[in-house]
Amino acid sequence: MIQQVHREKKMKLAIVCDWLTGMRGGERCLDAVCEIYPQADIFTLVHIKNAISSRIESHKIKTSFIQKLPGKIENFRRYLPLFPHAVRQFDLRGYDLVLSFSHCVAKGAKVPAGIAHICYCHTPVRYAWHMRDEYLGKYKGPKRMFAEKALDYLKHWDQKNSTRITHFIANSQTVRQRIRYAYDSDSTVICPPVECDRFRISEADDDYYLIVSAMVPYKRIDLAITAFNSLNKNLLIVGNGPELDNLKALSGSRISFVEKADDKQVAEYMQRCRALIFPGVEDFGIVPLEAQACGKPVIAFGKGGALETVIDCERTQNQPTWQNATGLFFYEQTPDSLQKAIHKFEQIKEKFNPQACRKNAERFDRHIYQQAIKNYITNVTTSF
Repeated sequence: MIQQVHREKKMKLAIVCDWLTGMRGGERCLDAVCEIYPQADIFTLVHIKNAISSRIESHKIKTSFIQKLPGKIENFRRYLPLFPHAVRQFDLRGYDLVLSFSHCVAKGAKVPAGIAHICYCHTPVRYAWHMRDEYLGKYKGPKRMFAEKALDYLKHWDQKNSTRITHFIANSQTVRQRIRYAYDSDSTVICPPVECDRFRISEADDDYYLIVSAMVPYKRIDLAITAFNSLNKNLLIVGNGPELDNLKALSGSRISFVEKADDKQVAEYMQRCRALIFPGVEDFGIVPLEAQACGKPVIAFGKGGALETVIDCERTQNQPTWQNATGLFFYEQTPDSLQKAIHKFEQIKEKFNPQACRKNAERFDRHIYQQAIKNYITNVTTSF
């Protein structure tokens, strides 16, 4: 064991990620790995300083030419057609192992022959594979035609470059199925980490429902807003992103927004909410588990990663006091279906046990994720 730890400390590790512009689920996966491998170098398309954790910032971070292109750095996504070329420019010679965290192009980094490349895949490129319509909805005419061609190219490039990855890790069973479909490859599931120590159980209820999310189309915040506009209930939305102004314009008087909140503030909002609303299809979804770590139930669309992180009350109602239930699902991605779920929740909310919610979150605690990643890397480096 001592020899194994000694070898890991000497291993020269390169970490490749798509971009570093905020602390969302993918960055929390990266942060946990940075704690295990403090000497690793990080390669990324774009880095906004001080937008990520101090632990990630402490590493040597190398960016691509996208960082220096014209315009505000926050608008870097306009250069999407250039991303495949940019990620191939990273010089990864001299490293013993490459670990990529990818939901876009990071997995396509050019890794020298004879070096293992582990890809922790959050999802195959969602706007090229399974969520194209959601992203292209706002484009019309020639712009849509250009966008379609760009995504066709990205999909072909993504599939071609996947053959160069030696090992796949999926962040959920949902993503494992997508990897098999898109890349015809198997993968090992290691679920993302939940920092349970950041949260404490609370039975407070300040009479509002909560959404914590990036403001992007596939999160379907618009669906929740439309539903709550017809309900006589309060909805608090925490987050920022390109869809923020559109969502504000759609919102009625009982819907409020918090555009910036640090980890402590997010935890406080979760501890005081009635329940978390989760209307999109996620690859995994850490936020529902963070709410459960606070003892709060989740009302989620019953598809994707939520099926792996939320224990639906309808599946457990025959058990004494619903001892395992942590939320409920709605199965049509419509405002009406969500409204019906909220009405049902209001009738049964007293049956949910905060301790059961917390216990479910603890299955995904940060140290469990770290140990699984460390064991996986050790097995790869000793057998490759």
